[in-house]
Amino acid sequence: MDSPFVNLGLHNQFIQAVEQLNFDQPTPIQIAAIPALLEGRDVVGQAQTGTGKTAAFALPMLQKIQPGKGSVQALVLAPTRELAIQVAEATSQMARHSPARILAIYGGQPYRIQTRQLEHGVDVVVGTPGRLLDLIDQGVLDLGEVRFLVLDEADEMLEMGFIEDVQTIMAHIPTKVQTALFSATLPPAVRKLAEKYLTDPQEILIHPEQRTVAETDQRLCRVKEDHKLSALTRLIEMGEVTSALIFTRTRLRAQELADELIQRGYPAEALHGDLNQSRREYVLNRFRQHAITMLVATDVAARGLDIVDVSHVINYDLPADGENYVHRIGRTGRAGKKGIAITFLTPREGGLMSHIQAFTRQKIAEMPLPTREDILASRDEHFIKRLTEQLSGKDFERSRRLVGRLAESQMDLADIAAAAIQLARAGESRLKLDAPLETAKPKTEVKFDWKARNAEPWQAEKPAHADRKPPFKPGKPWQEGGQNQPRRQQEPRMVTLWMNLGNTHGLRPSDVVGAIASEVGIPGRAIGEIDIRSDHTFVDVLEKHVRSVLRSSDGQYFLHGKSVTLRLAN
Repeated sequence: MDSPFVNLGLHNQFIQAVEQLNFDQPTPIQIAAIPALLEGRDVVGQAQTGTGKTAAFALPMLQKIQPGKGSVQALVLAPTRELAIQVAEATSQMARHSPARILAIYGGQPYRIQTRQLEHGVDVVVGTPGRLLDLIDQGVLDLGEVRFLVLDEADEMLEMGFIEDVQTIMAHIPTKVQTALFSATLPPAVRKLAEKYLTDPQEILIHPEQRTVAETDQRLCRVKEDHKLSALTRLIEMGEVTSALIFTRTRLRAQELADELIQRGYPAEALHGDLNQSRREYVLNRFRQHAITMLVATDVAARGLDIVDVSHVINYDLPADGENYVHRIGRTGRAGKKGIAITFLTPREGGLMSHIQAFTRQKIAEMPLPTREDILASRDEHFIKRLTEQLSGKDFERSRRLVGRLAESQMDLADIAAAAIQLARAGESRLKLDAPLETAKPKTEVKFDWKARNAEPWQAEKPAHADRKPPFKPGKPWQEGGQNQPRRQQEPRMVTLWMNLGNTHGLRPSDVVGAIASEVGIPGRAIGEIDIRSDHTFVDVLEKHVRSVLRSSDGQYFLHGKSVTLRLAN
């Protein structure tokens, strides 16, 4: 029987590869994108994480290149090193019957490893913008023969401040190049990027009426801020959480929560910007191998992660906006598997929750916190299920003889069974719940604007800062490093900070956005205009994030080998 991938126009070697990877049926994004890309069309694809986007562009890309030419013919831009590694590995698996050579290029790995492979000849490069630019500047990466370009997770690329780097890289690529842009969301900035670099693209929208996958069961839990840890404990004690990704607002909060969970006896680790690459990979491997069941992470640290079988995503802290919400919960309910996303909502966050629901065009169902009785009942059900499975076995002869010996001692069979159950369940954690949690009442009614269902995401209810200017503006005089340039007018709701690095240190706007967002754990859009002078920089930060930025930016992290210090501008 022919593979369903035959109808997409793929060659036999790639059909054989996807069959060996157990791809039973092409996903909707693959059905739409693969034929279009094979025909030579540019493509803009919107689909959630976990819907098969990598195969949608990798298979036609591999089929269109000519392996063995000794030059880079295809380039995939990814926002994070984790995503670059994962895309490169997945592409290599799909090229298992092809001589194509694929290389991942990212920061944190020695340059020599990457340059040596480039010298030996590579057909496909998957890389992050920063390291790609470094190798281009060193003259070891030549993109003059690229004929196929992919911008993967474009919204995250722009969110992290890589637009200037992307534009610089594009200047090194031939103008006649087939381009595919894939993104979980299509905000105006992404559409503008597509208009600039793509030619008459075919637009593919998978579930445009609903920006989250149906396999993810979304729930909303009202809880007071100081009750969040107790609420999380109750959810864990229900016994349904087998692998959870827990999101917090900052790296400090992520570490503190992970430490608290460990103290309570739960296998957890933190993932945030303070970890070096080796420690980060160690933590991720432990989570993938189920050595730990809970990974507490910030948005930036978790970008680009591709971890299978995440049963739960828990928004311990509410995300900054609808786009971040979509990215977070996209870590579960992947590849057709069911997943659960639970969001904690405090009384002050009703307006933001309304915006998220308008953006996703979904009403998120509320759920009560489990009580002590609920947890005990759940444990009983899990035990009965395990016992029933055990009873389906055949080898009970030795155990039956033991029961017979006990019965001869005039012991009651019901008492024997009850004692055996207690012994079998002795490993269950002792249920020590805090005082009953009071249901958190919203300060204002959370209204969901169903009219926004038919609006584009940027037309739905916006947060207060949604209409501010873009993060930086190339070509403005204050970015030329002039020491005597006049200070530009500060944006509304923004606070100007002074940074101790400038043009003489090789600072770029994307460095500023990426460093602050990654290290502090705030969205890139919370950073406003960036004014780079010769030996210092002025940067606008959304007022509500200023305290976190200042607390984290006192020489604890580095840019271009220099420690970063920020303070309020005079």
